[in-house]
Parts: sequence; structure tokens; C-alpha cells
Amino acid sequence: MPTSAALKLSLERGFDLIEIAPTAKPPVARIMSYDKFRYQKEKELKKQYAAQKIGELKQVKISMKEAINDMNVKARRANEFLEKDNKVDVTVVMRGREKMFKDLAYKKLDAFLKLITVEHKKTSEPKFGGRGLSVQITKN
Repeated sequence: MPTSAALKLSLERGFDLIEIAPTAKPPVARIMSYDKFRYQKEKELKKQYAAQKIGELKQVKISMKEAINDMNVKARRANEFLEKDNKVDVTVVMRGREKMFKDLAYKKLDAFLKLITVEHKKTSEPKFGGRGLSVQITKN
């Protein structure tokens, strides 16, 4: 339909002529209220932003002296976080002279990561900083 005929038709009906796909061959236009069109677009954008939400960063702290049962409880909590698509920051807290034994901290971290049953991957290598050794993991 020619543009002039479409404009005439939209004026007769009391609506606006809205160009939907300007790059299409031929361009696509729709006869409708511009306010309604704008409202629908805003709803689509809000829906896209809601679907785009990325999981939060949750933190699980274990100590160098932590018993296996305590680690199992914290591993279960980390599983829950991962199932909800959250990132988990696992930190091995080291105090005082414990900071000298970095190899033991790596072993403790590996033992804890083996207790996590959900398929996961490390987003970065374990690194020392602040009060101990930390690594971030996410669900595969």
C-alpha cells in the first residue's frame, strides 16, 4: 500500500501510522495508537531485563580447622546457591600463623570443592588476598 493511502486510512480511523520495520523490503508499518505501541515496547523491555538478571554473588567461608561435618553443611548450602544460578565465592579463612601454610589451604579448598555435588566450574584460579584463599565458582 502506498504511504499516502496508509496515512489517509489511519487518519480516517483516528489512529497513527507507525513504522515497525524500516529496514525491511518493503518497509512494514502498522495503523494503531502510538501510546499503545509505546506501552507494549516498554513491557517487552521490562520482560527482557527481568529475564537477563544474573545470579547474585554468595559467599561460603571455611576455616583451616573446619571439621568434615561442618564442611558438609556448608557444601550443601553452596549446592543450594548454585542450583539457584548464583555465583559462589568460596573462601578459606586463614588466621595468624595459618597464613604460612598455603599448600594446606589449597588442599582444604580442593577437599571442599569435591564435596559440592552440583556440576560447577571455577571462574578464576584460587588467589590469596585479604584473610585467605578464595575462588569463585558457577554452575555449568
